[in-house]
Amino acid sequence: MRFMILVRATPETEASALFGDTALMAAMTDYHDALAKAGVLLDAGGLKPSASGWRIRYAGDRRTVMDGPFAETKELLAGYTLIQVRSRDEALEWARRFPNPMGAGASAEIEVRPLYEAEDLPAALTQHRPPQPDAAQA
Repeated sequence: MRFMILVRATPETEASALFGDTALMAAMTDYHDALAKAGVLLDAGGLKPSASGWRIRYAGDRRTVMDGPFAETKELLAGYTLIQVRSRDEALEWARRFPNPMGAGASAEIEVRPLYEAEDLPAALTQHRPPQPDAAQA
């Protein structure tokens, strides 16, 4: 089972202000090292501020590109960690260990969502799907 731990953006992450917090960076490094040593880390990364990105809005066959930055930080993501574990309970235990993404004492929220797996989809949709990496390859 794969789960994605999503870190919500804040005005600070949109300003790249968290890179100066060496204690937070050390805590995140230690956490991701523990995930890797346990063989459950598939990927992790921080996302650049929305000013570096764009959105594509669909209206039927039309596509409209909108460059960032985007005003509503509550709708943005600042980072993610992708893990592969045996159960929801194991994912919950790892998520509980996730360091406060805004630093000690700050208010923050992460979201954890399971990814669809091949067995969740109708067989017709999985015929041409590339193989997924397992946790041992992470």
